[in-house]
Amino acid sequence: MTPNTSIPVFKLYGESRNWPASDLLHCESIHSRSSLYQWHIRTHQHADLVQLLYLRKGQVEIDIEGVKHQVGHACIQIVPALCVHGFKFSPGAQGYSLSFSAPLIAQFEQQFGRPLQVLTQARCVPVKSSGRQISTLFSTLQSEYEGQGEARDMMLHSLISALLVWLNRQCAPAPSGSSRVERKRSVMHQFNQLVERHYREQLPVTYYACEVGLSSVHLNNLCHEFYGYSALNVLHQRVLLEAKRSLLYTSMTISQISDYLGFSDATYFSRFFRRYANTTPKDFRHHPMRELQGS
Repeated sequence: MTPNTSIPVFKLYGESRNWPASDLLHCESIHSRSSLYQWHIRTHQHADLVQLLYLRKGQVEIDIEGVKHQVGHACIQIVPALCVHGFKFSPGAQGYSLSFSAPLIAQFEQQFGRPLQVLTQARCVPVKSSGRQISTLFSTLQSEYEGQGEARDMMLHSLISALLVWLNRQCAPAPSGSSRVERKRSVMHQFNQLVERHYREQLPVTYYACEVGLSSVHLNNLCHEFYGYSALNVLHQRVLLEAKRSLLYTSMTISQISDYLGFSDATYFSRFFRRYANTTPKDFRHHPMRELQGS
């Protein structure tokens, strides 16, 4: 099944708003979202998110690229970015859904010292004898995610690191796909990695197109196919995310943030921020929840 306009692209299922600036991940129970949709998460895709679905108890019909299979045992389903997927749970199914944004994956790849190939192939990993360990990891992750405890980010990163190590140990490297869709995904993954390395440099789309071996028109077409918007907008959204995080978590002035993100002057940065965030950098810093809640 190839991505097309009939398959919605969501940040999280049922939501079209931008990824929240306060976190680069999202953790929730299966019940909290699936019960809102009669336990049926219809086929969709995420342009820049990787998801791990942990089924602890119950049954689920998993649809990956049009191929369906039933699972009735504890497992973790890996859903790579750009993968078309859907879930139909038995009522009362228990477990968690963990979503990673591209910037967070890049941080962990730097920590691991290599690409996390385990997150690039859709697969269902049985939990088997590790059930207690995995249940503890996910329940603690959700508790930390929903709380505001001391050193919260450090704890979250430690728990995710442990989970990724476990997954790496379970999964032998899978050969890269040779199909047309897999080749497209490979190009977009390469593009995402380039964006992570260079988004502060204000490089033109032509640079990224050249690096992935495409014309600018072809790269834009792929971005529209997988993201729903242009390559330039992908770059702008990444810069906007970093601007929000800098405003929330650092003491840098707006002028310093402007320089840090490669803008020629603070006025241009402020215009850019207002255009994409619908508020000024100053107002966002003082009232971040207004924008995050869409009010």
